[in-house]
Amino acid sequence: MNLLCIDTSEGSEVALVTPAGTRRAMSPDPRAHAEHLAQLVAQVAGTDPFDAVVVGTGPAPFTGLRVGLVTAEVLGRARGIPVHGVPSLAVLARQAFDLGADGPVTVVTDARRKEVYAGTFEAVGEDDVALVGELAVCLPGDVTVRGALVGRGTRLHPTAPPGRDLDLDVAVLARIATARLARGLDLPTHPLYLRRPDVHLPGGRKRAST
Repeated sequence: MNLLCIDTSEGSEVALVTPAGTRRAMSPDPRAHAEHLAQLVAQVAGTDPFDAVVVGTGPAPFTGLRVGLVTAEVLGRARGIPVHGVPSLAVLARQAFDLGADGPVTVVTDARRKEVYAGTFEAVGEDDVALVGELAVCLPGDVTVRGALVGRGTRLHPTAPPGRDLDLDVAVLARIATARLARGLDLPTHPLYLRRPDVHLPGGRKRAST
């Protein structure tokens, strides 16, 4: 099965994962997802068919995450194929286990506002992970660390606890999605924002006193 994988939780990353191999393209720009993502999809997929889209659901800042999810949904509807969601922190956790982490892994990524997104995971087989507890957005010093600590949040702030920086490998989305689908699990594409967006609607007009 050919899977097109998209993640915009950090930069913009796309991979076409097929039985014959994997093609990748990425832009590290954390703020220009709309400008880059369509070009990356065209560069990776071209005219080649794919059977499903797998998209990272975050947690991540509102605008970038939304661009990835909308792009995945548009591709799915246009081609009449399913769209599956996998949390981006789960991908980083799986990478940590692939690198030899033993026991639980705590993942921290940049949430801006001097905060991090955090979650702890355990390995499930050789391709999947399971969340332990809940995902959180908090100050780096408030992260409860269990086991190894990985992710960009380990170096972004002076108060971050020590750990191993990891860049997300978008192709790992395909492994996790395939493992979960094989177990009959649903893979929702609901975005994991964890907090309100920075943009707020203006309030009503104030009355002038008489």
